[in-house]
Amino acid sequence: MFAAEFEPAERTSRRRAPRAPISLDASIGKTGRALCRVIDISVRGVRLQTYSALRRGTSIWLNLPQIGQVVADVMWADDFTAGCQFHTPLPIEAFEALIAMDGVS
Repeated sequence: MFAAEFEPAERTSRRRAPRAPISLDASIGKTGRALCRVIDISVRGVRLQTYSALRRGTSIWLNLPQIGQVVADVMWADDFTAGCQFHTPLPIEAFEALIAMDGVS
């Protein structure tokens, strides 16, 4: 019979920045014609619900309320949900302003 002790590995997140759940209307495209909803956000990226499928590996213009246009890469996409990484992280002040807008219409 063989017995061994083991130490469980600590679970670490792959995220480089904490995300906040949110529900904000936004749009995609240089002209902002495609609507979407931001469902979580960090200073480095967002998760979107969209009305048209996005493809992994594409770059998009994302129009955020009070922030304006930011460029993001689609890192993953599944049906009408996509995770995007900003080319340039949001300033913490902009991130906090978006969080404060959650639920305000």
